[in-house]
Amino acid sequence: MKVPLLLQGLYKEALKQFEKIQDTDFQAMYQLGVMYYDGLGTKKDPGRGVEYMNKILNSDSPEASHLKFAAAYNLGRAYYEGCGVKPSAEEAERLWLIAADDGNPKASVKAQSTLGMLYSMPFLKDMKKAFFWHSEACENGNLESKGALGIMYLYGQGTRRNTKAALEYLREATELGNTYAQGHLVEYYYTRKFYSKAAALAKRATANEDISMLAKVTDCHPTYLAKGAAMAAFYLARCLQLGRGTEKNQQAAKTYYSKACYLDPVVASHLELAANLGRI
Repeated sequence: MKVPLLLQGLYKEALKQFEKIQDTDFQAMYQLGVMYYDGLGTKKDPGRGVEYMNKILNSDSPEASHLKFAAAYNLGRAYYEGCGVKPSAEEAERLWLIAADDGNPKASVKAQSTLGMLYSMPFLKDMKKAFFWHSEACENGNLESKGALGIMYLYGQGTRRNTKAALEYLREATELGNTYAQGHLVEYYYTRKFYSKAAALAKRATANEDISMLAKVTDCHPTYLAKGAAMAAFYLARCLQLGRGTEKNQQAAKTYYSKACYLDPVVASHLELAANLGRI
């Protein structure tokens, strides 16, 4: 069986093939949209990528129907990022709601999880909606939403606080490599003085420093993975500095404090302030 050019990473060759058949093949049109938006095999041209996605979304052809939801997801991403179009969170929300309607399993589930994150943002905060969409995405196997639900149950965001459910979701997400969930689980163990558990999990959570690679493997947003890793690094530093759950090691503590600052300076600064106030 011949391996497709895209899977071989032969983007320039794939681009040429797709351009030849784009007028009669909507799958080729879709792939061209993705490649121009992300700059794969060609100079990055997000505006052109948006044009291809709009053609698919607005097409009346039955052959385009299975791609409409994926196109809507990608267009939502373009409007949210303001890449190729004027930024608009409202338009991104509208498009992601279309994409979330179970037409294309992968794109729909991604849209569901993205809506959960969108409704958690300060400018559009609606934690009940966030909880609903993360629940939908989690039921469909989304790892990012599994971790998000754990955190929402833990702090009673958009739902009643439920520690048992929180730990179940956080532990499952942790085992599957969601570093954001790992960081919050480390914090949970540390603040409840389960120092050995906190230190052991923090070492696992900070073992891989390649956030971009983790994002690709887990399909989780790198920003949140970095936040989780920063939390884990800070609490591990605290354990090492104070000899909680592990032997004291001041040099190693400094290394992990530095790692936390590198991964997410805001998270590290917030936790440092809490430590200085004697809260952790």
